[in-house]
Amino acid sequence: MTTTFVHNRSQHSGHRSTPDRMSRSSDFSTSVQSTTSSSSSGSRNPVVAAAMSVAGLFAACFTPPDSSNSKSVVDSEEFKSTSTSVASNASRAGSQRGRGSNRGTNIGLYNTIQGNESGIVKYTMEEIIQATRNFSPSFKIGQGGFGAVYKTKLLDGTIVAVKRAKKSVHEKNLGSEFQSEVQTLSRVEHLNLVKFYGYLEQGDERIVVVEYVPNGTLREHLDCIHGNVLDLAARLDIAIDVSHALTYLHMYMDHPIIHRDIKSSNILLTEHFRAKVADFGFARQAPDSDSGMTHVSTQVKGTAGYLDPEYLKTYQLTEKSDVYSFGVLLVELVTGRRPIEPKFELKERITVKWAMKRFIDGNAISVLDTRLDQTSANNLALEKILELALQCLAPHRQNRPNMKRCAEILWAIRKDYREISASNFRSYSTTSQRSASLRE
Repeated sequence: MTTTFVHNRSQHSGHRSTPDRMSRSSDFSTSVQSTTSSSSSGSRNPVVAAAMSVAGLFAACFTPPDSSNSKSVVDSEEFKSTSTSVASNASRAGSQRGRGSNRGTNIGLYNTIQGNESGIVKYTMEEIIQATRNFSPSFKIGQGGFGAVYKTKLLDGTIVAVKRAKKSVHEKNLGSEFQSEVQTLSRVEHLNLVKFYGYLEQGDERIVVVEYVPNGTLREHLDCIHGNVLDLAARLDIAIDVSHALTYLHMYMDHPIIHRDIKSSNILLTEHFRAKVADFGFARQAPDSDSGMTHVSTQVKGTAGYLDPEYLKTYQLTEKSDVYSFGVLLVELVTGRRPIEPKFELKERITVKWAMKRFIDGNAISVLDTRLDQTSANNLALEKILELALQCLAPHRQNRPNMKRCAEILWAIRKDYREISASNFRSYSTTSQRSASLRE
């Protein structure tokens, strides 16, 4: 029996035409002005009041998460020397015939489009095995709940990640999670979402081929696994990228999608520290607004520490569940801590509960990642980010902002942050020049 590798880069369904980055339109400017004015001292009371009821919901919701087994990405000699690759797209075949001659075997080069679906190309399992050297350990770059992840190349030299699902017959949910990921990835196209190249499903083999993002996960960088500390400017950019991705999923697709597993280990970073949201295994289609439905009733899925307590209690899933997880992510970004820190004393173990209490008590600066400088720009951004996080973490979903609003607020925070940083730099330069002239 022939196993097939299906490549799908469909562009004809699943999303509306929309820019990858939000433009600063007139309505955006208006909303930013209202955001800036509402962040003054007179408007915090209702937010703080709502936040006071958050604390009691945390402890019962969380259990320690699984430890990460992901590895730092290194190029093995075997990978560098491989002459085989998986074909990316039939439409590229013509230009690749000339370029690929010096690469050895050109896998799938002459395969043609199957059926009437545009962009769908079928490959054999043998080609995937050849491209990964029979899933060689030297190609393996990670291991997660879904299965193993391997690194290889497309015919045009594009590096991709090959995710191979576990084969355990006891993992009954993997089939549905796999289908969810494939269906979601085949519909989305956004700068801040991982690209989808194709998938294979035959017998007990389930494989997804997606864009390889070279700079590891956000969590790895917050843990300084790669050696450098992420400054607050980079963290703010990452938060904005994630908010754009979620806004697209929630608002700019014909059938909106709820990710359901927003967390720092699912945020991949490029070499320029731009964020791409990955892992759509838990994703669900949001309710159709035209139908009058307000939520999807479904089994609770997600990661401890990021779960929306209202969803956990009612089994009612909405886009605001992603907003809650995003609020946890914001706190994680500014504190550097994981959502659950079992080694800390009890009152600091649940990071969101600890950080929000400090913020409400007027001691926000004490939760700033100790590896970051306490500059005026950092301090101001910290206060505003925590205030937004507080809104995202509201116990009831109707009190949370939508993701578009989160993106607008973050844009305003970044604008203020850059202006203060530039002002401080100019002031420092002037002082330095005066000191130098006095010495002369």
